[in-house]
Amino acid sequence: NLPRSINKWFVKYQNKSVEPIGLLSNYPPDFQNQSKVFIKIKPTARNGAIKLSYENLIPISVYFSVRHSIKATWLNDRDQFLHPKKTWEKDTEFQNDCLAFTLFHSQNKISSNDGINHWIPFTEAEVNAGDKFDSNFMTKFINGKIKIEQKADLYNGAKIIKTKKLQFSNQANAVFDAGRKLWQYYHTQPNCNVNASLYDIRSYFQGTNKAGRMNNKSNDKIYTELLAELREKVKVLAKKIKPKVYEYGFLNS
Repeated sequence: NLPRSINKWFVKYQNKSVEPIGLLSNYPPDFQNQSKVFIKIKPTARNGAIKLSYENLIPISVYFSVRHSIKATWLNDRDQFLHPKKTWEKDTEFQNDCLAFTLFHSQNKISSNDGINHWIPFTEAEVNAGDKFDSNFMTKFINGKIKIEQKADLYNGAKIIKTKKLQFSNQANAVFDAGRKLWQYYHTQPNCNVNASLYDIRSYFQGTNKAGRMNNKSNDKIYTELLAELREKVKVLAKKIKPKVYEYGFLNS
C-alpha cells in the first residue's frame, strides 16, 4: 500500500462553519509546491483553502511548519509529505515551536488590507502602538484567554473551553524577541498602520514595483538589520523543528 498523504491528515481539521482568521492554501504535498503553501485573509488559492480558527490553529501551524522548515533542493523535490504518526499530538513544545514559526515566516501573507488582522503576536503595550488593535486574538490565544462555547450536548448544556497559556522554547522566544523589535521600530514610523501585519511591515519598508510585487530590499538600514535578525532566528527555529518532521513521520528519513 502507498503511504497516505499529509493532505489526507490535515483536511480532518477543516471547519467550514467558522468565521476564519485566515486561509491556508491547499496544494499537492511535495517540495515542488512549497511556494504555493501560504496563509492569507482573502481566498486566492486555485485549489481551495482550509479555514483557520481557534480550533485548528495548532495543527494547521504544524502543517505549515512541516512544509516550510526544510528547504526544497534538487535532491528532495519529489519527496512527498505524509500522514504523521499520532505521537506529535503529545509534543506541546513542538506544536508551540510550529506556531511561532508560522507567525513569523514570510509565507504568512496575512495583510490588514484584506480584512481584520487577527495575527498580531504582541500587545499594544509591547510594541508601543499609538492606538488599540482591531483584534487581540493572537495574544489572547497565546496567553490561554480564548473562551469558546461548544455545542450543548443532551445533558450538560454548553461547555466553556479554556485554553492554557502556551510555553515556548528558547528558540521560539528568540523569534518573538526579534519580531518584537521589528514591530516596535515600525510603530515609530510616521503614518504607520496600527493593525499592520509582518507582511504589511515588510511592504511598508520595501515598497512595491509597478506590478504590485514587493521589492526585495529596503533603503532603511535599521529595518534591514532587524529583518535579518528575525529571519536568522526563524532559521534556527526551523533547524529545531526539522528532526521532528522525520521523527513523527511527516517525511520518510
